[in-house]
Amino acid sequence: MQTRRVDAEKTRVIRSFLFVPADSEHKMQKATGVAADALILDLEDSVAAAARPAARATACEFATGRNNIWFRINPIDSDDSVADLEGVMAASPNGIILPKPQTAAAVSELAARLDVLEAQHGIEPGQTQIIALCTEHPQALLTLNGYVGVSDRLAGLSWGAEDLSAAVGASANRDTHGNWLPTYEFARSLCLVTAAAAGVPAWDTVFTDFRNVDGLRHYADNARRDGFTGMLAIHPAQVEVINSAFVPTVEEIEHAQKIVDLFDANPGTGTVGLDGKMIDRPHLVQAQQLLALAKQND
Repeated sequence: MQTRRVDAEKTRVIRSFLFVPADSEHKMQKATGVAADALILDLEDSVAAAARPAARATACEFATGRNNIWFRINPIDSDDSVADLEGVMAASPNGIILPKPQTAAAVSELAARLDVLEAQHGIEPGQTQIIALCTEHPQALLTLNGYVGVSDRLAGLSWGAEDLSAAVGASANRDTHGNWLPTYEFARSLCLVTAAAAGVPAWDTVFTDFRNVDGLRHYADNARRDGFTGMLAIHPAQVEVINSAFVPTVEEIEHAQKIVDLFDANPGTGTVGLDGKMIDRPHLVQAQQLLALAKQND
């Protein structure tokens, strides 16, 4: 059996993930006309249990031959997760979104299943990546250090507040101004820090008020400021705003280039002056990262 190779397009950094119900061929086809960097065909919350067998077949057919396709399967300890993986891996997706892991051991278990399924379908070993939604279970918040070095398949982390708030018995996860309450801001921060420790990107969670464009823009701007690589989206109308938020501005690029140029002109120095401020090595690293992001989005 011929082994399918990794497409270079599959490894690029993703600003926007758009969730699409896997049981709706119409919505999946419509999503191809949206400028999302990647689609998540959802077999979990968006699809009723009885509809999942048909959804797997429909989504697998849709995904075959396409790049930038991920599947959100059901929790790894469910029977549905087995059927999900067996039903969609023939499409050779970019990766799997893993919901509700209690610990990072769920990534290891998923990786082992993918080893077998890749061999069965002639997919290059290790090609199928994993992104874990790492805060949806209360126990997960106490064990996040387990993601450091857990698997070469781990491509990033994201987080969610809805399942977590239900699990802890909260009646709300945001205050009256729309800001995260402390428990969920804590979970968001832990996701970001854990991803940095594991050396993988972090994507901020969905902004559920999809008609609030100004609110989304503010939230997405803050997400990039804080260090997130991109965001999850639940509606096609959110994609353009998210993509724009995660592209550096001309002013940011020019400032970053000044920093890099100054250090290049002063090799061996640890601190330089720029516009009346002292700039040191951490600023150089940030500038280099921003310029790399800008180059990717050219």
